[in-house]
Amino acid sequence: MPLAPMRRSLALSAVAAAALLASCSSGPSKAELEAQRQAEAAAAALAARVAPPISLNDSVAQAASVYVTFIADVGTIKAGFEDAESIQAALRKGAAYDPAQLSQGMIAYASIIALQSPEYVAGVRQFGVDPAQRRQVIAAIVADPAYAAALPGAEAAASLIVATLGQDINAMTAIADSVENDAYTVQGRSDPRRRWAIVPIPERERRLESAKTISAGHMLPSPEASARLFAAAHAGTGLAVTPGAARPPYTPAVVNALAIAALAALGAAGDEARANTDALMTESTSEFCLNMSKLNLFQCLAASRPSYEDMFCVGRHIVRDLATCTRGSTRPAGTILVTDPRDTTGSAASVPTPAVTPASLSQTPVGSAG
Repeated sequence: MPLAPMRRSLALSAVAAAALLASCSSGPSKAELEAQRQAEAAAAALAARVAPPISLNDSVAQAASVYVTFIADVGTIKAGFEDAESIQAALRKGAAYDPAQLSQGMIAYASIIALQSPEYVAGVRQFGVDPAQRRQVIAAIVADPAYAAALPGAEAAASLIVATLGQDINAMTAIADSVENDAYTVQGRSDPRRRWAIVPIPERERRLESAKTISAGHMLPSPEASARLFAAAHAGTGLAVTPGAARPPYTPAVVNALAIAALAALGAAGDEARANTDALMTESTSEFCLNMSKLNLFQCLAASRPSYEDMFCVGRHIVRDLATCTRGSTRPAGTILVTDPRDTTGSAASVPTPAVTPASLSQTPVGSAG
């Protein structure tokens, strides 16, 4: 190539390179910056359309652990007591609950069961995408917990609650049947346990006062169970729930559990919302039933004399009443909640609730199994 054209080509290349370098050093253009801004705004808008993460405070998980741990402990009570002391041990174990705490724990546990329902969680969370709508739904639930029972998927969640707690009810009823039947069996002349079962209980008044003292104690949450329940609430898995079918209307306890679960699904049941969740865990009918059960237990023990009668008190007014109160809290019914301590037939009278009135408690029970 001739020298002049070569020089012109090299010059043009240098100019192009210089222009390229200049464009690189000057940064993005105004158009590019505007496009970037719009992309970031779109991403922020998209993020705003996602509901906040599920949030449930640890107080609910701890309350639930109290119920789960106690029911599991009562589940170890078995018929076939080998001596009088084993009956007293079962009595101490079964009497060691605070009615208010146990009632609150059942509702807390039920709320975590509800969070295991993908239908309910998804149905509620769709109202958490729009911030204004989310605030409206939260306010509606706080004003009236029954609002949560009308949200999409509520029937699926309520069914899980009723069926899963139903497993506890069935297990406790089976234990109660076996213990109460054993109170009769042990009296048989062919049963070698008869020799100690019919002997009068020593220091009856002291053992009654001991049961009252144990009953007044505060129930401590289980750290292990609390952690497991807390994780299950946020993950939506981890509990052995039982499928079932439960149609409305629902009991106040189930409604309150659904309300706690709905608030959690909307990200509104965290530490900042303890006042709301604590209020929803309190339900008077469930607590009343457990309180009446305790009073019936004390009356049964006051009237009981030989060990086989204490055995009957354990089966009837600890285990069976726990099952009956749980059933009354989860399934609407118009029949008696806990049986009169004078009734040794195991039948429930068909009378309107509340089942046990203060007047009935003033009469001396016959806690004998025979």
